[in-house]
Amino acid sequence: MSYGWGRYVPVAERRAKALKKVNQLKKKGQDIQPVNIKGNVIAKTFWGKGWCQHLEQFSDYSNRLPRGRTYARNGSVCHLKISKGKIEAIVSGSSLYNISIDIKPLPQQKWQKIQQQCSGQIGSMLELLQGKLSDNIMSIVTDSKEGLFPLPSEIDLNCTCPDWADLCKHLAAVLYGVGARLDESPELLFLLRGVDQIQLISEISVPDSSKGKATNKRKVKGDLGDIFGIDLGDTMVKPSKKKIVKKKIVKKKIIKKKASAKKVVKSKNIRPTGKTISRLRQRFAMNYSQFSKLLGVSNTTIRNWEKNPEPLNLKEKYKTKLVAIIDLSKDKAWEKLLK
Repeated sequence: MSYGWGRYVPVAERRAKALKKVNQLKKKGQDIQPVNIKGNVIAKTFWGKGWCQHLEQFSDYSNRLPRGRTYARNGSVCHLKISKGKIEAIVSGSSLYNISIDIKPLPQQKWQKIQQQCSGQIGSMLELLQGKLSDNIMSIVTDSKEGLFPLPSEIDLNCTCPDWADLCKHLAAVLYGVGARLDESPELLFLLRGVDQIQLISEISVPDSSKGKATNKRKVKGDLGDIFGIDLGDTMVKPSKKKIVKKKIVKKKIIKKKASAKKVVKSKNIRPTGKTISRLRQRFAMNYSQFSKLLGVSNTTIRNWEKNPEPLNLKEKYKTKLVAIIDLSKDKAWEKLLK
């Protein structure tokens, strides 16, 4: 006797169909950002764990969220994008379902209170985003009612699946996917809540205009030469002595030309290898996702670069971008990333 139920569709078959449809979306120009979770642990860092644990403590979600864990782990969240006040996703089930989750901005009064409580206790952007905080600061930012994470009343859930439940397994999978995404890019939590994380830092390094730009940069030859394996001294174009002896105005022009020549040498003569890229990424304490965003390339590109032991044949625009960040400190690199 048949009850009209459809046949059971194995996960592998569902994933194959989903992948085919997702690839079609990619060809149409849609930026697809899948959630890839390795192993059984969904979130491993302070911010990712904090997000998941926060939602699990509410009775509205505690009984329903577990339904989405398996979906999140097996790669069913084909796409997840976090923007200001919004989470958009595509989840693979018996079909592809579109998810839209609206998050209300963090109330200004609550944000000001968090800033006051954290004042002077967070020293750098790196410290904040890596979750290397004191127990007191951790308790402030993760407080269930007064912290950074949204309350159930501030979350509006929408899924195109036929499930009648307010929180279906597809939505639950996406909420867990957000936790996994915060492992890679914790700054997205601040974007989602509509606040600027820089306001929590006790001391931001600001260039001293009275001393000139040169005071805030290390000598190019010492850093760029070591990292990219070039000798700027041998390749630098030196102006003739006759031109330097003349008027001050002429001297200024020559110095300007010299700086211009240095800039050309920096970009055209660098010979980065995979180890070069890896050392630079590690110096900034960034994962592949963060470093690729800083350079404006894909995660895959960065991984491929780092695997290559030979000098990389990079396009001029990528060489220029590398040169632009090579002298940055960790904090400066993170500030540039989060602009």
